[in-house]
Amino acid sequence: MFKVLVSDPISDFGLRQLTSAEDVEVAKITGLSEEELISIIGPYDALLVRSQTKVTRRVMEAGVHLKVIGRAGVGVDNIDLDAATSRGIIVINAPDGNTVTTCEHTFAMMMALARHIPQAYAKTIAGLWDRKSFLGVELQNKILGVLGLGRIGIEVAKRAAAFGMTVIGHDPFLSEERADKLGIKLATLDEILRTADFMTVHTPLTNNTHHMIAKPQFDVMKRGIRMINCARGGIIDEAALVEALDEGIVAGAAFDVFEHEPPAPDHPFLRHPKMIVTPHLGASTMEAQENVALGVSEQVIHVLRHEPFKNAVNMPAVSTELLNKLQPYFTLCEQLGKALAQMTDGAVREITLECAGELADLDTSSLIPYVLKGVLTHHLGAEQVNIVNAIHLAKIRDVHFVVRKSLSIRSLSSEITIRLKTTIEERWVTGSAVPGVGERLVRIGPYPVDITPEGYVLLISQKDKPGIIGRVGTLLGESGINIATMQVGRNEVGGSAVMILKNDKKASKNVMESLFAIPEIKRVREVSFV
Repeated sequence: MFKVLVSDPISDFGLRQLTSAEDVEVAKITGLSEEELISIIGPYDALLVRSQTKVTRRVMEAGVHLKVIGRAGVGVDNIDLDAATSRGIIVINAPDGNTVTTCEHTFAMMMALARHIPQAYAKTIAGLWDRKSFLGVELQNKILGVLGLGRIGIEVAKRAAAFGMTVIGHDPFLSEERADKLGIKLATLDEILRTADFMTVHTPLTNNTHHMIAKPQFDVMKRGIRMINCARGGIIDEAALVEALDEGIVAGAAFDVFEHEPPAPDHPFLRHPKMIVTPHLGASTMEAQENVALGVSEQVIHVLRHEPFKNAVNMPAVSTELLNKLQPYFTLCEQLGKALAQMTDGAVREITLECAGELADLDTSSLIPYVLKGVLTHHLGAEQVNIVNAIHLAKIRDVHFVVRKSLSIRSLSSEITIRLKTTIEERWVTGSAVPGVGERLVRIGPYPVDITPEGYVLLISQKDKPGIIGRVGTLLGESGINIATMQVGRNEVGGSAVMILKNDKKASKNVMESLFAIPEIKRVREVSFV
């Protein structure tokens, strides 16, 4: 008999697969402190949580029989994944359960925004019969810009088409072929800003997407645009949005999320007449709560019964012998992928993993998820990508993966080369993992380097002329950025050259623009390994 502990409020209807199973015994005890959970977790084979229970290393150490932890939802921030992996505990979540409900909430916000429903309701129940102040707009024949075409963004696009809207979308992974099948015209962010009548955001919050819509974007927007954010607070600059609402650039906005939740009582969104706000209700439906509970319950049973399962978010099993040989390269592969994602422009189309030296004789398929995780995390965020779902996420975004084994340098220490091909360009990096030394980048494209993948690295391509290095050093120094190491390389005197600077802190946008303004510099990229 398998014993399952449910420590958070989870739909009883959603748990019925567990409670009705003859070989499963379910105990539902909620509101436990960490110490209380530690005191009772010992006999249980599985633990089901939402977001309230913190599943710490101490909890897992006490859970000597734990085989699986199920999260009835998407995020697993409340679960120590490293501890779970080290103890061989499988962690699963329910990534699809909130898709429809968040999509529908987006449309509810869009309709409310188009017809001023909350504002009209407030006046009507206050005894004011005011029809003139609430002239709305139709959705039909309007252009909807969708930023982020993952599961939720695609569902929104499907429903928008049914309303007679023209859908244009921006996503770094969706191919034109798949977009055509979905009835979506791929566009740049700038094209969406300049042409969309409505815009909805469905991207994760990452370093790249934080304030991706800010004052420079509002300055070029189509006047009268209406904006919806049911994704994550912080993607749209809240202060800049308020300014755009006051200036009439944005006709109205509907937000389910805030950069800091709950918002302060004096937050300008809460009193602005053109704003509609809800308290992060995107996943708050009976069906969604039941769906995530059903999904995670089903997978927990599969794990306990040693049946095939899905939606694991930590490392799959690898033989001990192979694991010992490949483990030094896991972090290297992720860092190489992360570097390439920041070095390239365009939508990712193909990633090649080439192994040389002793690695060429091994089954290196276990390295693939780490490479993909590095590439995809840059675009989708750390919360969305892990080493188990990375392959799935790549497939649904039409990213092809190629594995090659080079036998030409068998006498050298093992090296890994990652090539990334996008719709615009192809770039590659090579790295090695030396015992006792750690991970190193040894080549960036054709240029030999020796870089530890950590901190902030500036990659500068320039024309080989005297004085460029000095100008760059002076500019960085005046900006308070200390250069830890510098490497330079060139193909020929007076030709193309590269400068690789490892800095103590991140370069600001102004610094990057100032570097690029130097006439001899052709390209500037900062790679963050933080």
